[in-house]
Amino acid sequence: MDIHTLRALMKERDSYSILETLDIVTGERTVLREFDYVIEAPNWTKDGRFLVYNGNGRMYAYELDSQKVKQIETEFAIDCNNDHVLSPDGTQLAISHFTEEDASSRIYVLPLEGGTPELVTPNAPSYLHGWSPDGSTLAYCAERNGQYDIYTIAVSGGDETQLTDIPGSLDDGPEFSPCGHWIWFNSTRSGLMQIWRMDANGENQEQMTFDEANSWFPHVSPDGKWVSYVAYRTEDVAPGEHPPNKQVELRLMPAEGGASRTIAQLFGGQGTINVNSWAPDSRRLAFVSYRLKA
Repeated sequence: MDIHTLRALMKERDSYSILETLDIVTGERTVLREFDYVIEAPNWTKDGRFLVYNGNGRMYAYELDSQKVKQIETEFAIDCNNDHVLSPDGTQLAISHFTEEDASSRIYVLPLEGGTPELVTPNAPSYLHGWSPDGSTLAYCAERNGQYDIYTIAVSGGDETQLTDIPGSLDDGPEFSPCGHWIWFNSTRSGLMQIWRMDANGENQEQMTFDEANSWFPHVSPDGKWVSYVAYRTEDVAPGEHPPNKQVELRLMPAEGGASRTIAQLFGGQGTINVNSWAPDSRRLAFVSYRLKA
């Protein structure tokens, strides 16, 4: 499934969205709010007060205490997708927005409270996933010459650096570890989509999961101890696909490596946990499950 087909499918989705949290110790799931349209990919803010998510091309913040929703002003960027991250200091929001001129995803940065998005790179398509702990660098998946690989770039822009280059492989979902040493990502290079990590400069690429599943979007907890990700059944999707409306699992593994365990089963996939959604306490995850409209 190419990105244009996937984007068309996303726009045609007709689902209820359930914003939830999960306690990884007790397994308790808490429903925060149900929406009658598609929302995706909650980021938990550094102060623990808000969940930032996208819906209908816009960006929103849900306040956990008041249960109120406010739109984040993104001016011209009104076709934001589910690849967005928050700066380590909690003051900025980086988004991936389908630009009007060619409908390709490009990366922008703006204040978290809202403002004018500033273009990071004109190269497209680019799908943001990670922000380095020192605040200097963004990591993203990008298609260049028909192949999806992992790239990094300075937040201020400039030349991009390609970190992966395995012909025929799809590499996606790059995210920095809190210590800044590793970039975690997912790759089809072993046959199925699996979780990998590498040094932040692209060296020492190492497979971390060996699941009988297609595993996507690794997210490292703030304390650096755990990695969460979403797993699709192999009979449901091809390795390079992460569609919506599938029975999926949220899984948890030690960051140093080892066996994973299932912490939730749900109807979702695309949009459920595309970006890092750990709470600052490293105990809770935010995610979105879905229910089809009749």
